Amino acid sequence: EVTNPDTTPIDVAPGTWSNTGALTAARYSHTATLLSNGKVLVAGGASSSASLASAELYNPTTGTWSNTGSMSIARYNHTATLLSSGKVLVVGGYNGTAVASAELYDPAAGTWTNTGSLTTARYNHTATILSSGKVLVVGGYNDTAVASAELYDPAAGTWTNAGSLDIARWFHTATPMSNGKVLVAGGYDGTAVVASAELYDPAAGTWTNAPNMSNTRY
Repeated sequence: EVTNPDTTPIDVAPGTWSNTGALTAARYSHTATLLSNGKVLVAGGASSSASLASAELYNPTTGTWSNTGSMSIARYNHTATLLSSGKVLVVGGYNGTAVASAELYDPAAGTWTNTGSLTTARYNHTATILSSGKVLVVGGYNDTAVASAELYDPAAGTWTNAGSLDIARWFHTATPMSNGKVLVAGGYDGTAVVASAELYDPAAGTWTNAPNMSNTRY
């Protein structure tokens, strides 16, 4: 049994799947973010013919989708990160070219506002929220693999340089660890799938190499 905020419990048979409401617009390479109110925000993506700016909200109480405000620009292969304020930060992506812009979704108002843009446009990057509340964006692709990293400060709405990876990569992972560091692992460097891993230390603002994985992967 799953209980949703401000709702009655919904019966769910263990270990089974059931259909729920369909999206208003079919899409792929979008993001899906669980909001603090229990709803799910799906943003952007691409259809069979175009990149999308639209966004939708899934209501787990009714199992239905409803349209919410659209982003200022269409994008896919972007990231969407829930901030401590309850807003969602959407960063980068692709819409025929790599995107540098970032936008904030306000669940209370159902609207988007532009915030500071990345120094380097990128897509297929990672975005990881740190214990400080800042967001670390790492790597990605923009005509070539990107090695740089940037930090978003929600209080200022601005980006600052966060050093560079030893190996440029996209399709990697970035995982916050209990010691506050972020582990970046694997990916593709434009030539080959990589086994290397690197650690970002927010306190020092530096990257160090970590042991390689046993297998290359992305």
